[in-house]
Amino acid sequence: MDQAPGSPDTPAEAGGLPGCYRHPDRETGIRCTRCERPVCPDCMISASVGFQCPECVRSGSGTGHAPSASTPRTIAGGTVPTGDPQLVTKILIGINLSVFLAVLATGGRLADALHLIGLALDPGTGELVGVADGEWYRLLTSMFLHQAVWHIGFNMLGLWWLGGSLEAALGRTRFLALYLLSGFAGSALTYLLEAGNQPSLGASGAIFGLLGATAVLMRRLQQDMRPVIVLLALNLLFTFGGGAWGSIAWQAHVGGLVAGAVVAYGMVHAPRSRRALVQGGVCAAVLLASVAMVLVRTAQLTG
Repeated sequence: MDQAPGSPDTPAEAGGLPGCYRHPDRETGIRCTRCERPVCPDCMISASVGFQCPECVRSGSGTGHAPSASTPRTIAGGTVPTGDPQLVTKILIGINLSVFLAVLATGGRLADALHLIGLALDPGTGELVGVADGEWYRLLTSMFLHQAVWHIGFNMLGLWWLGGSLEAALGRTRFLALYLLSGFAGSALTYLLEAGNQPSLGASGAIFGLLGATAVLMRRLQQDMRPVIVLLALNLLFTFGGGAWGSIAWQAHVGGLVAGAVVAYGMVHAPRSRRALVQGGVCAAVLLASVAMVLVRTAQLTG
């Protein structure tokens, strides 16, 4: 149960940081600049100076404005989600699971039609198929395809663990943009560097993008970086470790990780006065870089 607003201090575990006044089990080093209550990333709202808690924003405490004059904003300037704070995360998980079941129901034929492949002969028709043949949609549809239970299991656990906090911290629209741009960048780098007839699929690029974004956000909030560094190191070890993991498309992981970190940096470090311009510019730059990789590879395969 959420703790009711009270004194600025919230009991914390011995030797640890104070707990959020609404979520006592979540340690945080951030306090509301007005009432000094400890606030976690899900509760903090970006203000002109520092962060405020939802109560101070709603009451207009110390601002001289009516409660309606101040719209609650996330650290990235997005509207604080109302209702389910993990709505987009759950929808993305639902899409991935639905596509996975559809792949099973079609005996894998759906995966053959939608996975990422550069240019190859269709064994059934003998016709050329792939992104270079004009099937650009494969760069996006492959992000939602999984063939093995362990594959979708790992990816969806990662989406659940990382997505909720990022969605709350960035806002729904920015979080969705982060997810899609990371996944698309991972697909683009895979397409650029992988053999043209080598199929690839999975949400791993997008998940690595969320991991990179989490590291950027934690750094921005001056939180303990050790857990995310360990998680990132383990994932990179699995990616480049070879052996049983040799079939992993490392290109998607690296592309998604870099894109996610860049997009998140632009979102949480954009100056308040030019926030929309900077954020839009960073997202556009990542998209254009991904499209450029696709165009270069297409020219190589069709030239």
